[in-house]
This record gives sequence, C-alpha cells and structure tokens, in this order.
Amino acid sequence: MPMNQQPPWGQNKKPSSPEDILAALIQKIRDAFGGQDQQNNQGDDGVPPSSAPSVGPGIGKIFLIILALLVFKGVYSSFYTIEPGKVGIILRFGKYARTTQPGLNFKIPYMEDLIKVDVESVRKEEFGFRTRLPGKTSVFDRRGFDMESLMLTGDKNVINVDWIVQYKVSDPVNFLFKVRNVPQAVRDASEMVTRRIVGNMDFDYVLSNREILAGSAKQELQKQLNLLECGVSIVTLRFLDINPPDPVKPAFNEVNEADQDRKRLVNEAEETYNRVIPKARGSAKRIVEEAHGYAIQRINRAQGETNRFRAIVKEYQLAPDVTRRRMYLEAMQDILPGVDHIYVMDKKQQTLLPFLDLAKKSPKPEIK
Repeated sequence: MPMNQQPPWGQNKKPSSPEDILAALIQKIRDAFGGQDQQNNQGDDGVPPSSAPSVGPGIGKIFLIILALLVFKGVYSSFYTIEPGKVGIILRFGKYARTTQPGLNFKIPYMEDLIKVDVESVRKEEFGFRTRLPGKTSVFDRRGFDMESLMLTGDKNVINVDWIVQYKVSDPVNFLFKVRNVPQAVRDASEMVTRRIVGNMDFDYVLSNREILAGSAKQELQKQLNLLECGVSIVTLRFLDINPPDPVKPAFNEVNEADQDRKRLVNEAEETYNRVIPKARGSAKRIVEEAHGYAIQRINRAQGETNRFRAIVKEYQLAPDVTRRRMYLEAMQDILPGVDHIYVMDKKQQTLLPFLDLAKKSPKPEIK
C-alpha cells in the first residue's frame, strides 16, 4: 500500500482532551485483553503462538500512564487553600483528624478528605414570615406561616409573634457531625423556647416588654443548643412584630381604647389628688404651726408680764413713793404722745386753760 494512501479504517487522530485520553486508554485496555483472548483461541486451533501479536509491552505502558495520572492527581490534591472566614476539617479515613486555619495547607492524598466550614457568616432563621426581596425596602411574605407565629399567653389569649434568630458556627466539628440538620434543630429549639416564655406571661406584658422577653429567649435558646452540641452561638434573637391575630383585632382595639380611657381617668384623678391633698395638708399644718406659735407667744408674754410685775412689787416694797411716781411718769410717757388735746385743770381758775403744744407741727396753709 503506498505511503500517502489513507488506511481504510480512517486517519489516526491524536486525542485533544483528558476525556479523550481516558477513553483511548480504556479502549487500549479492551483491545489488549481482546488480543490476548484471540491469541489463546488461535493456540487452541493449532496456530503457533509466535504468530499472534505480543501485548505485554502495551499493558505495561498503560499501567505506567495510569500510575502517573494517580501520582499527579495525588500531588495536586494534597495542597489546598482555605479562604478567610472559613476553616478546614480534615477527615482521615472518615474520622476527624484536625482543623486547619485559613491559608495554604497540606493533606495526605487518598487518605484524608477536606470539608470547608464557614465560621464568620451569620446564618438566619425567620419565624412567622419569610424575606422575599432583601434590601433597604425588604419585601416580606406572611402568608402560610401563621402556625409558626400563633401562641397562647399565660392569661389564655392568642397572640401573633414574629421573630428572627441569627447565629454563627462556633464549633465546626460539632456543627458537622453531632447534629444531622443544624438549621432545623435551631428552628425547633427556638420555637420551643419562645412558646414557653410567651406562655408564662400575660398578654399585656408580652406587648410592652418584647426586649426583656427576647433577652430571656436568647439565653434559654443558647442553653438548649449547647445541650444538643450543635456547635453554634446565638448572635441575635429579636421579636419583630407582636400583634393580636387579624380576626380579633377589632375587639382588641376596643379593649385598648377602653383601657386607655381608664388610664386617662385614673391619671386625671391622681393629678387632682396630688394637687388638692398636699395643699390641704400644707394648710392644715400651717394652721397647726400658727396655733403652736400663738400659744408659745401668749405663754412667753404672760410669763414676761408676771416677771415684770413681780420685779415692780419687789421695788415697790423697798421704796413705795419713788416707785409709784416712776410708774406714773412711765404711764404718762406712754399716754401723752397719743393725745391730741391737753387741758390743764387749776383750782384757782374759773375756766379751762388750754395747753398750747408748740412741738406739734401746724398744718400747711392752703393757697387759694
């Protein structure tokens, strides 16, 4: 056959991709074993074995190529990179061996497997609603999630509570191997804790103390997850919306209005009480204090008059004439300044002699 003539089975093309190389290797293996079978069959028919093609060198080359591929794959897979915010869990023959940190790391090929776990991202579970379009103006959907949010309070009222739970992975090993479905475990534990806390409180207390209840629920949920060994830590548990169910909202609004009126009347009564009662108590106390002061004044004045009278009596007993004259002069000194007209009576005079008070200022003359 000429050199430039194409064989009847087509031109032999080189493989251009790994898939083609692998397919060619498999075909060569099949051809090799097929040739060996043909050799055995020809030997049985009486044909000399030396006339069959030798397949030993071809099989050796195939095994060398496969071994080279395995070595290359092992070397390539033994080095791996852990991204920031993640850790690598190394399993040796399916058993936990070690935890690797972010960066370039090494593992034993064909003996160790790698599982990457994100320990920085915050995972979120929503109860009573679902976020359809997150963003600045998020879109929420509450249809079909009433069974998650409806709860019974301690005073046998029904309330609708929507809340979220945010958590992070704290122990990657427990997160992977202790609990089969950690998100579902977080949902079940959170719903159990929240229903228990809300069920122990009154309706009004739940409406007005959501922050306190959220803090208590967060602590209780973390305890439950630690007992389950979920390997997560709670970042936030927050009650978003607490309202009565839609069928009872009109009655609830009427009750709230009546309660607001009652509180308003109570506040007005307390305001009147705080304004009138302290004033009356102050007036009563002032009157009592004035009475005490007047009593003390009269007693002190009486005691002073008594002491003064006793002193005068003592002086009178020692010098009656002098004391009598002094008393008369002191009496005149107190009386005369308040007298407008003074008349001096003289036995020798037939008429009254007026006394001219020169010290008294005369009124100014009127100018006409």
